[in-house]
Amino acid sequence: MIEKRDFYIDGQWVAPLEPRDHQVIDPSTEDPCAVISLGSEADADRAVAAAKAASPAWMATPPADRIAIVETFLEIYERRKEEMAQAISTEMGAPIDLSRSAQWGAGFSHTKNFLRAAKTFEFVRPLGDHAPNDRIVYEAVGVCALITPWNWPMNQVTLKVIAALIAGCTMVLKPSEESPLNALLFAEMMDEAGVPKGVFNLVNGDGAGVGSALSGHPDVDMVSFTGSTRAGIAISQNAAKTLKKVHLELGGKGANVIFSDADDKAVKRGVLHMMNNSGQSCNAPSRMLVQRDRYDAAVEEAAAVAEQITVGPASQEGRHIGPVVNASQFEKIQGLIQKGIDEGARLVAGGPGRPEGFNRGFFVRPTVFADANNDMTIAREEIFGPVLTIMPFDTEEEAIAIANDTPYGLTNYVQTTDGERANRMALSLRSGMVEMNGQPRGAGAPFGGMKASGNGREGGVWGLEDFLEVKAVSGWDAKTT
Repeated sequence: MIEKRDFYIDGQWVAPLEPRDHQVIDPSTEDPCAVISLGSEADADRAVAAAKAASPAWMATPPADRIAIVETFLEIYERRKEEMAQAISTEMGAPIDLSRSAQWGAGFSHTKNFLRAAKTFEFVRPLGDHAPNDRIVYEAVGVCALITPWNWPMNQVTLKVIAALIAGCTMVLKPSEESPLNALLFAEMMDEAGVPKGVFNLVNGDGAGVGSALSGHPDVDMVSFTGSTRAGIAISQNAAKTLKKVHLELGGKGANVIFSDADDKAVKRGVLHMMNNSGQSCNAPSRMLVQRDRYDAAVEEAAAVAEQITVGPASQEGRHIGPVVNASQFEKIQGLIQKGIDEGARLVAGGPGRPEGFNRGFFVRPTVFADANNDMTIAREEIFGPVLTIMPFDTEEEAIAIANDTPYGLTNYVQTTDGERANRMALSLRSGMVEMNGQPRGAGAPFGGMKASGNGREGGVWGLEDFLEVKAVSGWDAKTT
């Protein structure tokens, strides 16, 4: 049993002021794998005070020096890859091969992309030729509360922490209590990289405790949160009392629009993308919209692909999917699968219960529903499990209407060989991101949504700007710079 009860505050590991043990559960076995402590408001206050004290000096540190520390961190992160992969796999159930590649790799690539963006970022720049003595200054927001989820832990931790560090912010990180081990390891790497004391702090806790204490804290200048829309609303309401900046990366219910002329791999690609990470991705293409004359064949193919996906323990090597993260998620997914059946969707693969051969662990059968419509619960609610919903459409206009008929607006997908139609769709879909024909977004592209999927953007230049305030200065002495 791993015991990691201490928090990282003001450059050292300290015991919680009010200890409260919390067991971390291995979702493959349902057995405890670690014990941490959940922090209190007093622990949050202590961490915020350290970040506030460190803020003026870190904000004044030249960007080149902040970049150098992040470069040192990246070397350490690469060297300790296997430790990080094992931690993520054990605590949240990502199969170890996925954990070594995509889970660990997300943190590595985001850090590299931030470094690339930072080296050409002008923190002080001219307003324009018409105003030679005006400058636009990008200045750190200040003390930031960073609240991250369990599903892609290093993806979200690095998107927030690395951007905040380079921007000159100090911070308190509250990782998910479901997957805290990776963040504790990350804190060790921050310490080893030489991040000055008080700049980076970590306090474990739950949303109602440490999360609320941070989001409403008068000395916190910004909250950056990734998680459910419900929690994002609560954080916004709490943060409003102190008028702090709030950045939200929330849920999604992405439409994957497959036209008749889509390439032969479009359906298979969509199913595998949906099932990746056991469906626990906010940008998953969970609604597959297929043009009518290709619909029947697509349903048959999707069911066959899903039936070929294997399920297994996170510790097992291979290309299977692992369990979902915990008992409450498992029960929620099971309830929504049953809801799909009860509301009249046609079950063509998977279904309720664990896969054959499993009587323990939070394993879900890769499930596909056909003949759904946008009024069904499975088409409207974010399931956050390996469950795909397929719907037919006739025209481009109908596809746009169905895709946009959702409270969410994170990622949509388009599959067509008609370039003009692809571009029209990209401009018509109401989402922060649109990916077409299996082409991923480029390195450093902004990640984020609109509507109930949140606000703000993470990654690359946009991710840096989210942690910066804009200051307009007149009368700048141009002779000195």
